[in-house]
Amino acid sequence: MSSDLAGGAAADSADRPTLLVIADSLSYFGPKGGLAADHPKIWPNIVAAELGWDVELVARIGWTSRDAYWALIQDPRVWATVPRAGAVVFAVGGMDSLPSPLPTALRETLRYIRPPALRRQVRNAYQWLQPRLAPLGWPVALPPRLSVEYLEECRTSLEYMRPELPIIGCLPSVHLSDAYGKVHAGRTAAVNALEAWSSEKDVPLVDLAQAVRPDIYSGEGNPDGIHWGWAGHAAVAEAMLPTIRAAVAAAAARAADVVDPAADGAR
Repeated sequence: MSSDLAGGAAADSADRPTLLVIADSLSYFGPKGGLAADHPKIWPNIVAAELGWDVELVARIGWTSRDAYWALIQDPRVWATVPRAGAVVFAVGGMDSLPSPLPTALRETLRYIRPPALRRQVRNAYQWLQPRLAPLGWPVALPPRLSVEYLEECRTSLEYMRPELPIIGCLPSVHLSDAYGKVHAGRTAAVNALEAWSSEKDVPLVDLAQAVRPDIYSGEGNPDGIHWGWAGHAAVAEAMLPTIRAAVAAAAARAADVVDPAADGAR
């Protein structure tokens, strides 16, 4: 490739908006497990391809809305992406609403237990207890009030830096996971809290459950009962695209309505 062609490609890339997705493992797990962030069949890449945008996926397994906030304030990839972002999607909340009768902090710190033999014993005990206690349905990994508080911290932080930036949230998915006793009693409260926040702060929401329910209940998804198959990713992309496009159009309309004080004074 000549230097002129390389420079032209770089310029084209620099001109494209970036879709910033801060998410949990549902964004990058397929029917057989975790996938690279550039896999063309996961929903963030389907959406970005349809929009003609780049994509920056910042996600990890088990992330809640609290982790999304920490990523926003701590991850330099996020800092680099925000200035050129065309929209931000917070695809978290499903983990928040799952039953977590054992402390979330315990799950998060299993990897640090030493020596390794003890770590394996504790992990085995955790994996034995979790599905047996999950039918209690309570407590959840992150209470709805805290989920909304962290998402609002994310929204206000982005609004401070880029008031015009479209922000999209998500309603929790559904699951049939044995690891959680096939229980999702916390979803209703989570949905109510997120919808109230959405209405108050004018943040559009994509209902992941509505998109992936056929995939989850068909048995065609991941055998773990929580992650999706390709049909689920395609359905989420289909639901996400009009929401993003509408949010981008609304942001552009608001920007067009802003009166330039200098121009106004010249009239």
